[in-house]
Amino acid sequence: MSSSLSGLLAFLGLLIANGFFVGAEFALISARRAQIEPRAEAGSRPAKLTIKAMEQVSLILATCQLGVTISGLLILLVAEPAIHDLLHDPLHQLGLSETAANATAFGITLLLVSFLHVLIGEMVPKNISFSIPERAALVLGPLVYGLALLVKPIVISLNAIANLSLRLFGIKPKNEANSAFTIEQVEDIVSHSTREGVLSDETGAISNTFEFTDKQVKDILVPVSSLVTVRLGVTPREIEQLVAKHGFSRYAVLDQAGELEGYLHLKDVIDESAADEPVERKLIRTVKSIGGGVELEAALAQMQRDHQHLAASYDVGGKLLGLIFLEDILEELVGEVQDATRRD
Repeated sequence: MSSSLSGLLAFLGLLIANGFFVGAEFALISARRAQIEPRAEAGSRPAKLTIKAMEQVSLILATCQLGVTISGLLILLVAEPAIHDLLHDPLHQLGLSETAANATAFGITLLLVSFLHVLIGEMVPKNISFSIPERAALVLGPLVYGLALLVKPIVISLNAIANLSLRLFGIKPKNEANSAFTIEQVEDIVSHSTREGVLSDETGAISNTFEFTDKQVKDILVPVSSLVTVRLGVTPREIEQLVAKHGFSRYAVLDQAGELEGYLHLKDVIDESAADEPVERKLIRTVKSIGGGVELEAALAQMQRDHQHLAASYDVGGKLLGLIFLEDILEELVGEVQDATRRD
């Protein structure tokens, strides 16, 4: 076998090696861990090794970069003489001088090697990894992980120097790939899947979840003028009449000046023996306050923590703006929810 042919075969092998390292690097960064973990839990050995590789991303990336660098240097050393030898004699026979033939052969070699290196060694494997990241990671991840273990002493030394350099600039190194999505990315995925018919959201529950994250208490606040309220001194019989008419189980209690005292729950007064006597003050439940600018997620968490079904919101001057009900927050998330006693 001639030296030129051997050089071309070595050049091809180095291109494949370069592509392997590039593909492995992008696959492990692009792959979603959540798609691989079920395979690992089912006992898949490649999936388990891929997870290990994703958990040591700094080591793996250093290995890939080392592989790409060595492959690139060897490509220049091997490919240039091999291709140059193949081109030199034909160019010289075409009438070019020795110097011109050498210069032309070198220029063609440089362009050809650069083109193939970028195309086969970089772009093709990168695009494959972006197109099928999980499949590529399951194939390439275990291989590059095994190679990383072999060259670990070298990689650790280089990686330590790199991490030290990062810390000098105030940057904290990471050792695990981040495969989480922002809320905007998840919303785009759901929107695309719905358009393609892959996902059904007929009730709007999924879409409401994204809108829910942007809304605040003031967006769903029920103003005082729209509330069915009672005054201090209300009787259990009057509460029963309101329930029969409106169906609500909770009623805000206002004093003579229109200030909020709290609220009454149907179950607290329905069994009162003295139906025509004013409800005792001790039966009026306290209403906690919550700011109008609080996001619904935070309001829901606070109301769950305080075991409250409603909360009051006031302006900066202390004037009651209205009440927010747990039912209304849940409706923003899952759709219409009705009080069990409510009349249509």
